[in-house]
Amino acid sequence: MDIEVLKHALIVSCQPVTHGPMDRTETIVAMALAAVAGGAAALRIEGVENVRAVAAAVSVPIVGIVKRDLDNSPVRITPFEDDVRALAQAGAHIIAVDATARERPVTVAALLRAIHAAGCIAMADCATEADGVAAHEMGFEIVASTLSGYTEQTQTASDEPDYALISAWKQRGYRVIAEGRLKTAQDAARALRAGAFAVTVGSAITRVEHITQWFVEAMSATEEAS
Repeated sequence: MDIEVLKHALIVSCQPVTHGPMDRTETIVAMALAAVAGGAAALRIEGVENVRAVAAAVSVPIVGIVKRDLDNSPVRITPFEDDVRALAQAGAHIIAVDATARERPVTVAALLRAIHAAGCIAMADCATEADGVAAHEMGFEIVASTLSGYTEQTQTASDEPDYALISAWKQRGYRVIAEGRLKTAQDAARALRAGAFAVTVGSAITRVEHITQWFVEAMSATEEAS
């Protein structure tokens, strides 16, 4: 695929809450079709079978990931080379991996080699500027702010997207995908102004439980203040 088709585009992450009522492949395909109908230029899909089903239903690029809960590592996103190969065979065009500097079962370099060997574009899900620098120098075509705020090193009280991180990478000339804590259309537009090449939005579009909770919490706070 031509990576330029993603320039200034919206990528919708169709990942329902795990074990929730919408966590079914047919629902994920429906989410994907609805997102494309609304103008999404690409989709982020978790799970090999979900990627295969969505790839059969849409013509836009798919960012594929596999999430695993490991006993000996905090890394969850596409931790193994076999995951990379399975995602590529299922129809992913871009494969994202956790590229943080944390203890892991397989090196980031090995995952990158597997992605390129499968003929896919490599996306580094990062937490810090240093993560992105290392990934870019290694050969990843895309760096993403996905894990900023979600690692022990980067946990923050702020619920805002990491615009500073996006800008720092843009200033280095990287292709940056803004991802993480983008809750409104205004957040997405601000991410582009900060230098994002593209923007990924997940919960605010596809996780009904989270969106509902945001409204309930805001309304409860108003009641408590009155």
